[in-house]
Amino acid sequence: MQRLFVAIDMPPAVTQGLTGLCQGVSGAKWADVSHFHLTLRFIGDADDGLLRDLEFALAEIEAPAFDLALKGVGYFPPRGPAKILWAGIEANPMLNRLRDQVAAGLTALGLAPEHRKFAPHITLARFKRAAPAVQVAEFLGHHALFQSAPFPVTEFHLYSSRLRPDGALHRIEASYPLFDMAEINA
Repeated sequence: MQRLFVAIDMPPAVTQGLTGLCQGVSGAKWADVSHFHLTLRFIGDADDGLLRDLEFALAEIEAPAFDLALKGVGYFPPRGPAKILWAGIEANPMLNRLRDQVAAGLTALGLAPEHRKFAPHITLARFKRAAPAVQVAEFLGHHALFQSAPFPVTEFHLYSSRLRPDGALHRIEASYPLFDMAEINA
C-alpha cells in the first residue's frame, strides 16, 4: 500500500520565493523545498491495482495548459489555533476546471468524492502543538502582500508518499501533460 495524491509542482523561481517565507514562527515544522506542490486531490492508501487504474484514468484527462500565480498567506483551520501555514493561489477558473476533471476521473473509478471545499494552497509549515498566536499574526501581517509572478502549468503528476521518521518521501509515479492552446489554434 502507498499513499497517493495528484498535484502540480512549483517551478524553481516560485520555490525560491516560498523558501523565503519559511521562518519566524517558533514550533513550526517548515516544509521541505521538495514538497512545495499544489494538491489537486488527496487519494490516500492504494494498492498496485488501484495505482494502475489511477494512472490510466488520469491519462484520459484533456485540459489546456494555463498560467497560475501565488497570492497571500493564511492558516488552517480558519478558526482556532493555526495547525498549518500556507501560501495561497490566485483564483483561476482553469485550475478549478483541471481539479474538477481529476475529481470526476477518480469518482468514475469508485473513489468517494472529497467533501471539503477545494482551497488551493501550498503548505509552508505544520504545527504539532498550537502555534504561537502572536507570531502567526506577525507572519500573516508581514507576508500579506506575498505574490509570485504568473508561471505556466503544463503538466500535473500522480505522486506516492511514503511516511518516514524524518519526513515523507514523495515520488512521481506518473506525469500528465496539459495541451497547448496555441498548437490547437495554429
